[in-house]
Amino acid sequence: MDVSNLLPHGALNGVKVLDLSRILAGPTCTQLLGDLGADVIKVENPKSGGDDTRQWGKTIAEDTDLTPYFMCANRNKRSLALDISSPEGQQIIRRLAGEADILIENFKPGGLAKYGLDYDSLKDAFPRLVYCSISGYGQTGPNREKPGYDLMAQGYGGIMSLTGDPDGQPMKVGVGIADVMCGMYACIGILSALRHREASGEGQQIDVALVDSQIAWLINEGASYLATDQVPIRRGNGHPSIMPYQTYATADGHVILAVGNDSQCARMLDFLGLSGLMKDPRFATNPARLEHRDAMNTILKPAIAAHTTDAMIAAMEARKVPAGPVNTLDQVFNTDQVAARDMVVEMQAAPGAVRLLGNPLKFSRTPVTYRRPPPECGADSAEILSGDRAFEATGDTPNGCKTGD
Repeated sequence: MDVSNLLPHGALNGVKVLDLSRILAGPTCTQLLGDLGADVIKVENPKSGGDDTRQWGKTIAEDTDLTPYFMCANRNKRSLALDISSPEGQQIIRRLAGEADILIENFKPGGLAKYGLDYDSLKDAFPRLVYCSISGYGQTGPNREKPGYDLMAQGYGGIMSLTGDPDGQPMKVGVGIADVMCGMYACIGILSALRHREASGEGQQIDVALVDSQIAWLINEGASYLATDQVPIRRGNGHPSIMPYQTYATADGHVILAVGNDSQCARMLDFLGLSGLMKDPRFATNPARLEHRDAMNTILKPAIAAHTTDAMIAAMEARKVPAGPVNTLDQVFNTDQVAARDMVVEMQAAPGAVRLLGNPLKFSRTPVTYRRPPPECGADSAEILSGDRAFEATGDTPNGCKTGD
């Protein structure tokens, strides 16, 4: 790649973020801001061992508090060990808020008011501050006091009712997708608020909820229910509006077929020796195939199972029918495509080299940068508070955190 026209520090170089969030939604947002060039200060409670995810699973090495879960959303940040329940800690947060462009937090609604660090307590002193509040159900509504976790959001927001085998139990998505998408929406909101501040000089509060975000990405299934009042059912890997569009067992694994129109369907059936099905009115059009989904699958499944996955994919690609594998993670991360797109990055963390997921954004002028590995708790306290007398009030171990107290 020609790097002669690239700017080295990212589109958000010079933007300062004060991060009071933890676990996944908020950290996903602030890591993305950090990748884009922002300076992110992550505030962690030294009494509890810092971010909860530092204790979720095994650490990557002895004598460190870095777990894979923590590392997935906390690069390009500096860690400040600080007890915000103390007057001294609150004073430091207010000072840092005065220097920041963005403050992001995911306390329960009203949880920071007792410390004088909620939006209403800060907005007059810092009118240009963009203040993003993430919670389970939002700052308003009858459920505002309820705690919010990804699994709860997936259940309450409906996605679990759509996911899983038709005859099985509702299933969550395999990763914390409600948290991740909430972090994405939060990032979009923050960037929009920064643009408004450029034009008007005024900051504002952004209220984003896990459940709201999850409901928003019900997309076609949500829109279909609103249009028809019909509750959709679980179809496993099948598609509610396209057929065939799902996974099929092969002789040695599985293949994905995403047959988007009738001509693709005809070419697929020709390879399988089933071209006559296109003359059957039950299967000649996509609406008909949807109506007779089970009957068509009864014919397709044994025909596809006679071929290997590679043979099916090669045959479909030759006929310009969308098809692909169901990769395990070892297969994913050993593909040439992942290497070509820099979707694995290596950084030097405290215990040594670590591999992390790359950022998917590719800019022609302001590329993402990987400047700081995920930090150990409180590792940057001295750097952040250098020369500030309040540094003495951050606790007995200002450059680290301890579990329990």
